[in-house]
Amino acid sequence: MTKLIAEIGWNHMGSISLAKKMILEAKKNGADYVKTQVFNVKNLKQGPWFKDGRIEIYKKSQLNFKKLKLLKNYSKKIGLRFFASVCSLDDAKMYKKINSNIVKIPSMEARNLKLIEYCNNNFKKIIVSTGTLKFNELTKLIKIIKKKKLIMFHCVSSYPCEEQFSNLRKITLLKKIHNDVGYSDHCKGIDISILSLEHEPSYIEKHFTTDNTLPGRDNKFAILPRELGRRKEIIKVKKKNKKIKKNFLKCEIEARNIYSGRWSKND
Repeated sequence: MTKLIAEIGWNHMGSISLAKKMILEAKKNGADYVKTQVFNVKNLKQGPWFKDGRIEIYKKSQLNFKKLKLLKNYSKKIGLRFFASVCSLDDAKMYKKINSNIVKIPSMEARNLKLIEYCNNNFKKIIVSTGTLKFNELTKLIKIIKKKKLIMFHCVSSYPCEEQFSNLRKITLLKKIHNDVGYSDHCKGIDISILSLEHEPSYIEKHFTTDNTLPGRDNKFAILPRELGRRKEIIKVKKKNKKIKKNFLKCEIEARNIYSGRWSKND
């Protein structure tokens, strides 16, 4: 059965009380996992985030070891599995200290070989998002990461992603080269996630919040508790995913060329 991951990312803006509220709502509305992100602004390379105000959001929302531990323990207490994405080698080493068995490598870091090798040697399960990757880069990952550890996520690294670019049939393509494939959905709402069930992903990950008016881009397109909790939906976009795009899409160029490595200038 497909497992649901509520990605609270940095939607909590560094507030432990808000993060706990999000985690509790995720649990109450059917999530199997809750996920956050680990990064440190000291490793941030130059980019548009220094000019458009995002740097202040990053400073507020970054999680140190103490906060990560608190969130993991709270998740465990209410019966929800907790894990995080790591954006650099430093982040992975710090995250390892909270004794988590599962880690995610975000799509923009899926070519960071030092990070991949460290995670391969230190975690039991490794989720890798495949957005921004060429198909030959993707197939190389299977040779680097031990097969029993790897969970491959189809995603399109565009935020938010327009429905016609969701490229859902790539899930089936990925299943031909690996047996454990999930889907990280960056489209607004849950229609595309519902439609993706036709391809039987092992996991579906959605950005999750309790309030779409909170600061930051991710809060704007994240789903709310009532959306996570829905059991049935009318599929509205059946005809929008006919062709498989093997490589990354044009809408991912910025993520590939500018965002890749932004938290790992010292790697």
